[in-house]
Amino acid sequence: MIESLLEEQKPVVEIEDVCVTFGQQPVLRDIRIKIVPGQTLVLLGESGCGKTVLMKTVIGLIKPNRGRVLFDDQDINTLSEKAMSRLRLRFGFVFQNAALFDSMTIGQNVAFPLRQHGNHNPHRIRELVLARLAEVGLPDHVVYKKPAELSGGMRKRVGLARALIMNPELILYDEPTTGLDPIMSDVINELIIRTRRRNPVTSIVVTHDMNTARKVADRVIMLYPMSRLQEDEPQIIFDGSPDELEKCRDRRVRQFVNGEAGERLMEMRAAATPI
Repeated sequence: MIESLLEEQKPVVEIEDVCVTFGQQPVLRDIRIKIVPGQTLVLLGESGCGKTVLMKTVIGLIKPNRGRVLFDDQDINTLSEKAMSRLRLRFGFVFQNAALFDSMTIGQNVAFPLRQHGNHNPHRIRELVLARLAEVGLPDHVVYKKPAELSGGMRKRVGLARALIMNPELILYDEPTTGLDPIMSDVINELIIRTRRRNPVTSIVVTHDMNTARKVADRVIMLYPMSRLQEDEPQIIFDGSPDELEKCRDRRVRQFVNGEAGERLMEMRAAATPI
């Protein structure tokens, strides 16, 4: 199903044979992914498997040691800093901890990208800020509050409003439900779905939350840590729909999906046993 979709549509993002190494530590190896417009791709995997590194590589915050990333047919690592800055106007980024400016009000936080890029019409800025806050279910009066006055879930929604303010074509979510209770996690998941329905946007969601993967994904890719792979094993151990994920028989995938720690505990004990 995923293969036929990729054949029918021209990809907006193409990751071609990407490798990333930090010092002597390989993090990503020979990653090949094509993402079509409007798709919500969830990147799954345990801590340390390279999910966030891959996401940062997609938007040019990390340069691969080998391979390339194309966005709308442009090799982003060949662009000048000025051209890359223009390209990033087409991206929205929802950070794991919202990454709001503590000294600014909520209104100022959401308006920040507009002001950074030359929009100085106060009336228009206020209209856009209130519209985006309403879109994520927040009332007008929060514009005067500081981030410390809001709950974790509200700050996450403010982060999403800020990511949407420039009408991005690609939104990247870094662990959007981390630290939230189950109800607020589901609120965030619903907002991810609504954002896709209301806006012609492509999304990449980095998470280890299976509820998020099941609910928001059109497509799921699972990475495996390089340190636990054999030399000839691919790092992408699953690529398919959420339904196909549930039926996958790969032992490593099943352990992650079901939250089974038995084999990992044995590995940890073996590693800790003195020789």
